[in-house]
Amino acid sequence: MGSENFTGDPAWAGMDIGTQGVRVTVVDGRGTPLAAGSAPLDSLRGEGRGHEQNPEDWWRAAVAACRQATAGLAPGRIRALAVCSTSGTIVLADAAARPVSPALMYDDDRGRPYVERVTAAGRELWDDLNVRIQASWALPKLLWLAENGGLPDGARLLHSADFVTARLAGELTATDSSHALKSGYDSLGERWPLEVMSRLGLPSELFGPVVRPGGPIGEVGAEAAALTGLPEGCGIVAGMTDGCAGQIAAGALTPGSGVSVLGTTLVLKGVSEKLLRDPNGAVYSHRHPDGGWLPGGASNVGAGVLASVFPGRDLAALDEAAARYEPAGAVVYPLTARGERFPFYRPDAEQVVVGEIGSEAEHYAALLQGVAYGERLGVAALALLGAPVSEPLALVGGATRSRYWSQLRADVLGGPVRIPLHPEASVGMAVLAASSGRSLDETAREMVPRGELIDPRPDRVERFEHSFRLLVDALVERDYLTTELAAKAVAS
Repeated sequence: MGSENFTGDPAWAGMDIGTQGVRVTVVDGRGTPLAAGSAPLDSLRGEGRGHEQNPEDWWRAAVAACRQATAGLAPGRIRALAVCSTSGTIVLADAAARPVSPALMYDDDRGRPYVERVTAAGRELWDDLNVRIQASWALPKLLWLAENGGLPDGARLLHSADFVTARLAGELTATDSSHALKSGYDSLGERWPLEVMSRLGLPSELFGPVVRPGGPIGEVGAEAAALTGLPEGCGIVAGMTDGCAGQIAAGALTPGSGVSVLGTTLVLKGVSEKLLRDPNGAVYSHRHPDGGWLPGGASNVGAGVLASVFPGRDLAALDEAAARYEPAGAVVYPLTARGERFPFYRPDAEQVVVGEIGSEAEHYAALLQGVAYGERLGVAALALLGAPVSEPLALVGGATRSRYWSQLRADVLGGPVRIPLHPEASVGMAVLAASSGRSLDETAREMVPRGELIDPRPDRVERFEHSFRLLVDALVERDYLTTELAAKAVAS
């Protein structure tokens, strides 16, 4: 690393390549944000297209966000950066990191016709890893790319984080085991299962080197330094997926801790020393950079239901009105489309409504409460498998902008929740960059403030309990929940 280019107190950068934009945050050694930058991204959706983005837009947005973040900083302060992106987003690229295929996004389901084929080709391995192959995962989508445009000679499978780190380094870089998980990487054996890929007709040269998150994978080259404002020689550290980045930003990295990322959908993650076995396939695990595992699942319920039912509305005003309905007259499991992934796996699941929805405000209240009930079920699902959350659950994601909803979630959980001070995924990546060569948990203890604690209101805990049990009974009646998970949920 070109240490002659570094001056001043050390700083660390994290980049988050999201669906709607790229964000870069620079922090000091105490984790205090020094500067940030962002740039928007557009998606391409349409008949037969699924959900795509232009990879060149990732790079343009990354450059713009970096220039904003570095503009006011003394040159050379940033020692290293790490990059996170959406889990399961892939593109094929040539040796110069030029895209040779469309970029299929994390929720693109064109891999659906290939799920059974992928499952059969690696059934024993998937069982060992405790993963259930899903249509939106990268490996089935890779087969779609192979059969719809082919696999150009010399093409490499890249995740969106890999695409940007390659552009930063001026050459292809290793990917990290977190992004590689949904591409079929064997996180137990720490290798690509090339025998499985061969059965699928996928050549081994598609799959590049993989390292654990936090490992060095390159340095920022002269050309990228001139474009971004990052110092030449700045270290590039292997990142993780955005859900894991949020977990790092929350400091939820030891057994007993957990994080709930509530945005369009709901992601719950915990910590375990051993790989958890979920016979229903709703929970899967990333490797913890320090050893052990980060189990979790992604639900289809989330704040997206508010945008679906109340588009363009003043949600703060609706929050105030909803406070009159605690609980609402109806209980809802608020799926916006068919299918659920976590806390139970049921591709045929549909929205559940028990009772009568009255006014608009009561409908809104029922949706807020329904997401909170789903969150409580998710916490119970992790506990049932062996990753109980005994510490205050950390809440991150856009939904934390609603103080009322955060309080409501504590009431439904029946225990305190914590709002981290700097919960952005880009901050999580800056902490990971700073941890390279040392313990991530120790680094996070130094750089991640605990944040604000919100205690439940005792009288509301009692009020919501009856409604929660009504919903659990309705989910059991529809065979969505097992009796074991139902019993765990009501006992928690």
